[in-house]
Amino acid sequence: MKKIELIATAAFGLEAVVAREIKDLGYEDIKVENGSVTFTGDEMAIARCNLWLRTADRVFIKMGEFKATTFEELFEKTKALPWSHWIPEDGIFPVEGKSIRSQLASVPDCQAIVKKAVVESLKKNYNTTWFKEEKGQYTIEVGLLKDVATLTIDTSGTGLHKRGYRTLSNKAPLKETLAAGLILLSYWNPDRVLIDPFCGSGTIPIEAALIGKNIAPGMNRNFAAEEWEYISREVWREARKEAHDLANYDRPLRVYGSDIDGEVLSLARHHIGEAFLEDDIHVQKLDIKDLGSRFEYGCIVCNPPYGERLGERREVENLYKTMGKVFDKLDTWSHYIITSHPEFEKLFGKKADKKRKLYNGRIECNYYQYYGPRPPKTNE
Repeated sequence: MKKIELIATAAFGLEAVVAREIKDLGYEDIKVENGSVTFTGDEMAIARCNLWLRTADRVFIKMGEFKATTFEELFEKTKALPWSHWIPEDGIFPVEGKSIRSQLASVPDCQAIVKKAVVESLKKNYNTTWFKEEKGQYTIEVGLLKDVATLTIDTSGTGLHKRGYRTLSNKAPLKETLAAGLILLSYWNPDRVLIDPFCGSGTIPIEAALIGKNIAPGMNRNFAAEEWEYISREVWREARKEAHDLANYDRPLRVYGSDIDGEVLSLARHHIGEAFLEDDIHVQKLDIKDLGSRFEYGCIVCNPPYGERLGERREVENLYKTMGKVFDKLDTWSHYIITSHPEFEKLFGKKADKKRKLYNGRIECNYYQYYGPRPPKTNE
């Protein structure tokens, strides 16, 4: 199979996690930049990465990168790229765009120029003057950063955070990709207990269970590149069979979620059912002040309220003080908490062993990590 340059995009702060995931899948020539990870793979890599990457937003084919300060330059250099290697004569190829700190600042104009250039390139290769655009989705993106244009084709379609299990939503849900990142940045492993005491609609427990059972997050959804003419259906069949064979469906897990809101827990139960994880995740209505565990060792991974709205600020600050007292009693446990509140450590009553800047949507947060003692191998 031919070598292809690919880009996995990611939320700021998760790039290194995505890079580790790509390396674990066996791909190399990895280059980490803000918001993206570039690497080399083949057609199977397109299928595998879409199925397996837990923390990436999308997987793109990188068609080319060049400096462009005029529309003529953008047109000619785009036209010179090998578009017919991927887009068939009847392919649908919309163009999306973005421009940051570049002379070509008008995104609609850049999109129109790129569309025209791709049409001219395909006209020459297919010896035709008209494209029906009927089959398959080959979304092209032109991204300009400091006058450097990067041209890509989106292989994912719908963002990779859409696993397929979250069919109902609640207000301010945590993205599945970020939830998976919180788990992968923790020292939790499937032999340990995991509790999310602010589980809401269940995203953190579900992502933990998928990781614990080694279930590919994209197993129950489709991707744009599955319909592409120039990637064999056999590649996708093989990748899906491999994912099915690698899953450890029978592995027992101890994953728990709780929340003070009984209504939102009904959403959690629904989503857990949609993910086929009813036997692995147990949720209950519980106030944080009543949290405890019969297990001596474990991990708490949670996304508590941030108090972004003025009226909630005092309530959230009292909540963090309560968390500090409750978590302090679980002194053999590790605690991982994401929040945007700048005074979290002071309110919680303890400085984190490590903190990492992450973004929950557009909200800048810190991920506070408190490490408990390593459990003896013979104990829980």
